[in-house]
Amino acid sequence: MSRHETTFRYSKPSKVIRLSSAFRKIDLKNLKKNLDKAIRYLKKRISTNSTKKTEAVEEIRHMRKSIDDFLNKLEQKILDDLESKHSKLKSEMIILVQQMEQRAVQINQLQSDFTKMTQYATELQMYVGLKEIEKATSQVTKYVEDLKRGGQFDENNLEVTISSDLQSILQHVKSFGYINIHTTPLTLHVKAGRKDQAQHLLKSNTDIEEIKPSLLRTLTIPNDMNSLNIRACVALPECKVIILDYIQYQLLLFSEDGIFIRKVISFTAGPWDACYVMKNTVAVTLGDANQTAIVDIEKGTIIQTIKLSHYCNGVASDGKTLIISSDHDQSTTVNLNDMSHTILEGVRASSVSFFQGNIYVSIFKGNEVSCYKSTGNLLWTFIHDDLYFPRGLALDKNGFVYIACKEENCIVVVSPDGKTCKTILSEDDGIVDPYAIDINRETGTMIVSSDDSLCETIYVYKI
Repeated sequence: MSRHETTFRYSKPSKVIRLSSAFRKIDLKNLKKNLDKAIRYLKKRISTNSTKKTEAVEEIRHMRKSIDDFLNKLEQKILDDLESKHSKLKSEMIILVQQMEQRAVQINQLQSDFTKMTQYATELQMYVGLKEIEKATSQVTKYVEDLKRGGQFDENNLEVTISSDLQSILQHVKSFGYINIHTTPLTLHVKAGRKDQAQHLLKSNTDIEEIKPSLLRTLTIPNDMNSLNIRACVALPECKVIILDYIQYQLLLFSEDGIFIRKVISFTAGPWDACYVMKNTVAVTLGDANQTAIVDIEKGTIIQTIKLSHYCNGVASDGKTLIISSDHDQSTTVNLNDMSHTILEGVRASSVSFFQGNIYVSIFKGNEVSCYKSTGNLLWTFIHDDLYFPRGLALDKNGFVYIACKEENCIVVVSPDGKTCKTILSEDDGIVDPYAIDINRETGTMIVSSDDSLCETIYVYKI
């Protein structure tokens, strides 16, 4: 080997490189799930913003239509006034013309009589005739003078003056409105680990003691709707809310921000409960009519009516199956593909919810909640004093059962195995006579109705 050549030799490490303790603590599988959830969350935000855009367009067009309707009303009012004044003026002038034409005919006759007198009358006849002509002429002359003095010959011209307030719109209104981006705090909770540890975005397991709802907002009920009797509230996928009002037999639609949008539809029979089905449709039970209506929210029409042999109380769906309960001795499952019915004997319920193939029920005057298989086989029943007089119930994504307890003025959550419970909201939180409850499992939001005797209120919570 030449002295100019250099030989490189690699020495074997004395120790094997070890993974750091921080890295070993990272659960890659859970982290991947959390990243997927975060991606779904962001995609949901994209979808929500698209919905907000659609709502903004609707609001702009609604305002435009309101302005058009208002201006059309003002325009019609002034056109009616113009027509009225023109008709009155025209009528008065036509009457005056007719009267003067009669006088003109009279003068023409006098002229004809005077010509004949000069040709054939004697002096005496001439004298008498001239006196009659003079008298008639004096009357017509006086008539014309009276018209002049009475202002009948004054010029009456129609004129229009446009309201200065209306004209000022062209000068002072510079825009239809403004578009702002409103930023709210993060709703996707991120739990930070140590600086040398990968962050865990969402917890995979939830304990009942960790369930602590936080109030997000309150739905704004219009002043003219304070007499509502809310039987059900439905959390729609796009974060809008449907309210079922028993007093007016109507469905009402509210925006994600809690603003009233419009009435969807009215019913001829008393509605009892409502739930989301799929693709802008909700199901509404119609009590003693023994019917359940499938309603298209966008069109505001009933697209299908399901007739049953029993009273229709509660209703729940997973998009494939419809559960219609009765507080008598049976309930019914409806296959939404072929609309076939299956009677569930012994499954008695005033309120019902459906989650992962299991049916959850409660009876109004009881103090228990039960879980059945979709076949009607009982899995468990949980009895507790805090569940006295339960109304609506709903489940979150982890299988916890949330019950609105009317007499106890509280919201109670029961564990998925039906063994424990916890009161998460009470009268101290403003919950009074709660009736309706629903949960958007995708967004983790819960909506609850409350009646403080002055007006019905809908609270929206993060759970």
